[in-house]
Amino acid sequence: MSDSINDRVIVILAEQAMIEPSDISMDQSLEDIGIDSLGVVESIFAIEEAFDITVPFNANDPTEGDFDISSVSAIVHAVQGLVAAQKT
Repeated sequence: MSDSINDRVIVILAEQAMIEPSDISMDQSLEDIGIDSLGVVESIFAIEEAFDITVPFNANDPTEGDFDISSVSAIVHAVQGLVAAQKT
């Protein structure tokens, strides 16, 4: 299950950055792959829709939320946690 979450998040981010999923590594930040602040918000919406989850993300202050967007890996782990919590 976690691999499919990983792959789906990377595809969403790649689409937002307009790059190939294979060009994204887990240790990159969104800035590294070319996603600006508006792109972050659009990525969050796409992730929410793809996984049918609500992401605790404040678009006005991205560093304030409980959703870590510091790296691709952090986003994948956060999404995995939200998906798992939803099933309980």
